[in-house]
Amino acid sequence: MSKAANFANERVNRRTMIKGAAGVTATGAALGIGARMNGNDAQANALQESVESIAEARGLTPQDIRAALKTFVPSGVHDDYLVFSSGGQSGQVLVIGVPSMRLLKVIAVFAPEPWQGFGFSTETQEVLAGGAVNGQVLTYGDTHHPGLSETDGQYDGQWLFINDKSNARIGVIDLRDFETKQIVKNPHIISNHGGTFVTPNTEYIIDGSQYATPHSWTYAPLESYADAYRGAMTFWKFDRDAGRIDQAQSFSVELPPYWNDLADAGKGPSMGWMFSNTFNTELSYGTGGGDLPPVEVGASQRDMDYLTIINWEKAAEVVAAGKAEDMSGMPMIPMSVAVEEGLLWLVPEPKSPHGADVTPDGKYIVVSGKLDPHVTVYSFEKIQQTIADGDYEPDAYGVPVLDFESCVEAQVELGLGPLHTQFDDQGFAYTSLFLDSGIARWRLGGEGIDDGWQLIDMIPMQYNTGHICVAEGDTAAPAGKYMIGMNKWALDRFHPVGPLLPQNFQLIDISGEELELIYDMPIGIGEPHYVQMIKSERLENIWEVYPEVGWNSITQSPSDVATQISEERVERDGNNVTVYMTMIRSTIRPDFFEVKAGDTVTMHITNVEMAMDATHGFVMPGQNINLSIEPGETTSVTYVADTEGTYPYYCTEFCSALHLEMMGYFLVSP
Repeated sequence: MSKAANFANERVNRRTMIKGAAGVTATGAALGIGARMNGNDAQANALQESVESIAEARGLTPQDIRAALKTFVPSGVHDDYLVFSSGGQSGQVLVIGVPSMRLLKVIAVFAPEPWQGFGFSTETQEVLAGGAVNGQVLTYGDTHHPGLSETDGQYDGQWLFINDKSNARIGVIDLRDFETKQIVKNPHIISNHGGTFVTPNTEYIIDGSQYATPHSWTYAPLESYADAYRGAMTFWKFDRDAGRIDQAQSFSVELPPYWNDLADAGKGPSMGWMFSNTFNTELSYGTGGGDLPPVEVGASQRDMDYLTIINWEKAAEVVAAGKAEDMSGMPMIPMSVAVEEGLLWLVPEPKSPHGADVTPDGKYIVVSGKLDPHVTVYSFEKIQQTIADGDYEPDAYGVPVLDFESCVEAQVELGLGPLHTQFDDQGFAYTSLFLDSGIARWRLGGEGIDDGWQLIDMIPMQYNTGHICVAEGDTAAPAGKYMIGMNKWALDRFHPVGPLLPQNFQLIDISGEELELIYDMPIGIGEPHYVQMIKSERLENIWEVYPEVGWNSITQSPSDVATQISEERVERDGNNVTVYMTMIRSTIRPDFFEVKAGDTVTMHITNVEMAMDATHGFVMPGQNINLSIEPGETTSVTYVADTEGTYPYYCTEFCSALHLEMMGYFLVSP
């Protein structure tokens, strides 16, 4: 029996543990130590008795109390870490504090979000329109993999990127105000998965196709799959000064019609290279109305799939040399050119792979195959030597496939369904086990390490762990201390809320000799897939208010239509009416205006407050207008007043004692 199976058999239902009085008393006594040290025995005794009575009344074990103390963050005290989590089918990003596991914010990205006014104001509607598909503005997304910007392979706390798997889009979030500034649509692929993983200095954002299609998802019959369908790996150029993806400097590398999964960028000795899991090398495309096997069968026939390896630095040089082809407005390096230039390689890996993770030192790539109980560790040095030795054979598309044995450093048996790996600061790796519902801790090997490449222990999880996250665990310098398991099932963990159950984030203390589960957090929005955890201290440039009154939060510059106090006015130009408006506790100015039915109305609203948290909302019933205007911000909205009537408008944020009086009337005359 494997170690993983032994660990699984040792599981104990913690809620049936005997809650011994001695254990609770010991906990209470421990809590009273501080008071006794200060010479207050009476206070210490009272505290101990109080803790004991609370624990007894609630049926808490000493382990429960220990976990509570490890995660408790007093009101007014900030968390040590922030987690940026995908929001799955909500299309958004979640911001969570660690160790408190408090949800701090939902960042609107690919879907309208009324509280923030995202998708309702003119400025944010334009952001959403930037990700339109064939001219259609989408109002949903499936966020998967948030990627923090990096400098020298470490998070720098400046930008966050997130992909929309369902539509192959990338969102750019400015971490000065935690708001989305740009959405771009990949012109070469229709769905992605291997994004958004950044190169060590955020030169590029990696974006790999999920399912193969004809180029730019044009039509071709499934029977021509092998010849007409292709994959692609896109490298989006990020302009830090502009805070935007520069599509003109971005490019893709054409790939065979295999399917791409997670990706990671090399660092240190592997700088300039990237690695992506690739599966369905069988070229399965479903029954197609005939006798072919369904995809899940057809795509699982071979024992090995491929790890795709791309030299992105050389690819950029190939594009600069004019060797790429324009395709739908962005360069694509043809597969034949990629092979000829020596920038595209494959190496076999266990079938149905999911994780591809580069170790902090950049020397190894750890790969998990969901249908193999091992993680496979590739040596970047051996990969380079295998290329130099010419030890490879072409696949059906001419892409060189490196010899497996020549590239592998080690294989470590962990358990069933290994998926994703992260690293800590003590030389350990952690891999989620989807089928075993656990997380394995194993020791990295390498030069000078005698006991490396072996399983150390495993912690049970509840249940079916997908991705995991160790604090800064995919950077060149992991922080360790905490790990989050992202479980796809919750089952018995929380109060029933109907058939649609929340996901379950479990926080684990990894600082000691034993892994300790200390918190369960229900996620009741979408299906999160991946998170990154950053030290709070790295986020040092967060704005409490915008830099000045009249700020355009999308361009991050003064607004051309900002309005100051006493400048409020209504201007008419034919059927176009423009209203310049201000908001301040507890007044909206102007507090009434009238137009004629059929007029096009544009409102420029400025929050002239500069006090922290003095946000004003603006809603106009019956017009589908709901805005959030932060301190100093100017926001605009345009609509057609096509229905005569009387419409009150008001502030939606309870901002003052006279909040209910902060309103006005919009009149539409016949």
